Parts: sequence; structure tokens; C-alpha cells
Amino acid sequence: MAEVQLAQVRKHYGTAAVIHGIDLSIRDGEFVALVGPSGCGKSTLLRMIAGLELVTQGRIRIGTRDVTDLDPKDRDIAMVFQNYALYPHMTVAANMGFSLEHRGRPKAEIAQRVRWAAGILGLAALLERYPRQLSGGQRQRVAMGRAIVRDPQVFLFDEPLSNLDAKLRIVMRGEIKALHQKLKTTTVYVTHDQVEAMTMADRIVVLNAGRVEQVGAPLELFDRPANLFVAGFIGSPAMNFIPGRCTSEGYAAAGGLLLPMPEAAAHAGRESVCGVRPEHLEPCAACEGVPAQVLLVEPLGSETQLSLRLGEMPVIALFRERLAVVPGDTLHLRPKAGTMHLFDAAGSGSRLE
Repeated sequence: MAEVQLAQVRKHYGTAAVIHGIDLSIRDGEFVALVGPSGCGKSTLLRMIAGLELVTQGRIRIGTRDVTDLDPKDRDIAMVFQNYALYPHMTVAANMGFSLEHRGRPKAEIAQRVRWAAGILGLAALLERYPRQLSGGQRQRVAMGRAIVRDPQVFLFDEPLSNLDAKLRIVMRGEIKALHQKLKTTTVYVTHDQVEAMTMADRIVVLNAGRVEQVGAPLELFDRPANLFVAGFIGSPAMNFIPGRCTSEGYAAAGGLLLPMPEAAAHAGRESVCGVRPEHLEPCAACEGVPAQVLLVEPLGSETQLSLRLGEMPVIALFRERLAVVPGDTLHLRPKAGTMHLFDAAGSGSRLE
């Protein structure tokens, strides 16, 4: 196990800059997820840590060593890919032990480590099968087993669950988290799925266009997003944004409504964006909330998701109960106390305190 340190890491392809001076410290034994939209640079950053992409500028350290210019085989890392990358002509046991065999380790040691990894991952009964005889989840376990037999300092995962169906992804993310809790190996995990990141990681790094927008624990990012980008990316369904203006009385005048925001008083006259998560809106009596017209009703079993028009703005509301409403109805809503967010409408859209 080891710390991973990135210092002003940059990546250019010709004149195109894709990673812009990232500083990041990943603690020994920590599980860190890199998230962001497609093209934000998360896989490129992971591949630079692995040594599969050259660093244009900056330094990367793993443990006590500067690995910036080392080949991947010399970095003491193990990577799990999206497409499993298994050898189809080899058995499960041979796939898992291949890297150790390539390094000339004794056969007895290889067999012992393969059995150990297979026991952890529930693969003991499958060691003589070939990849074509396995399900997608079993193939992903084999890819993970091939990584852990090496006992590396760092695990790197590049969207390992994106090829699996929704139900199996939930199962596998639990298995990966349990594996990390057992082995306590430093782990860097790339995903475009913020739910995966929220449920698995100790900390999340939110990337946008090759830059770090915010780093923090999952609930820290959810409760106190640093800017509009993070607020809109973290959370499902996404946060509602209502543009308006701060008033000296402690309101955000937004969408023809006055929304109570005590922090707005310190920014009177400033153009702002008021944010509220769908699950933080609740139905109430007409005298206690603002009217919203129901546009679409999506029953989800234990929850009801509504698309509404609040003033002039479309919003999404998620209720933890079943509501007997239909499109065209008027529902009065209010935000739960202390759940609204205020952002600057200009520049980076930073959080206003």
C-alpha cells in the first residue's frame, strides 16, 4: 500500500491541453473515485498514473518513489479495465496467474496466490473454466483476481462495471467495496456514474474539462457543492436551478417567486442561482408554499417523481410517498428547512455563503 501524489500534472496532445495542472493527494489505503462527464479527462489521468500515457508536465509519486518516467511494469500497480482483457485461450487460473508467471515466480507460489484470490472472489469452483464459459460478472471477478494476486501498492479501475447490466452493477460495486475493506489497498476508481462513486468511495474527485472542480467525501459534495457544476453533477435526479436576484431581506427573487434564503441578504442585488434537490421539495398547504403545475407523473413504486412548472421554471420533485395527482393539477410546494443552495450566476458559479 502507498500514497499517490500528483503535482501540477498536465497532459497535451499536440497543442490541445486535456489535463490542466492537477494537484491531488491520495492517502495510503484510501478509495478515491474520479468522476465527471465524458471527455473530462478522468481516464487520461488514471492512465498517466498507470504509465500508459506520458505526462507532459508535472510529477507523479507512488509511495516514496517518483514514477513519472517509469514503465507501467515498474510502478507496482494493477489495473482492471472496462473490457476485462482476459486471454480467451487460458483458463481462469492461468489468466489470474499470468502476470506472476511472466515475472518468473515459482509455480507453487503462483498456485497458492491464485487459490487465495479465488477464495476471496468466489471463483474457486471456476478455476478450470475458460472466459467464454463465464458470465459478465464472473469475468469481471477474474479480472479483479488477476490484479490482486500481484499484491500491488495501488489498484486502478477504469470504469470496470460499465459493460454489466444494472442489477449486476449493484452487486459488483458491493463486492469491489468489500474487497477494498478487506485488502485496504490504495484504490483509484474511474466512473461516469456518480451513484457508483457516492456508494463506494472514501473521497470523490469531480473533474470538468481537465480541471478539478471539488474534492471531498461523498456527503460533503452532496451537502455543500462548491459550484454549479458539482451541484448539478452530484445527486440523482439532478438539482433544480432557478435563476434570480438576491434581496436585502434575505430572499432570492427567482422565477416570479420569493424564495427564503438568509444568506442572500449579504449579496443584495447580485444575480444568483437558487438550487434545491428534488427530494428536498415537499407538498404543503396553499398558505405555506408556492403553486406548481404538474406536467408529468412518474410512479416509481416507493417514490413518485413529478415534473412541474414552478413560476416560469421547470423543476423535478421526488416524493417518498405516492401522490394521487395527474398532469394539469396544481400542487403547492416548499423546500425543507435548510436544504436550499445559493450560487453566483456569473463566472464559475461558485457557492455563495
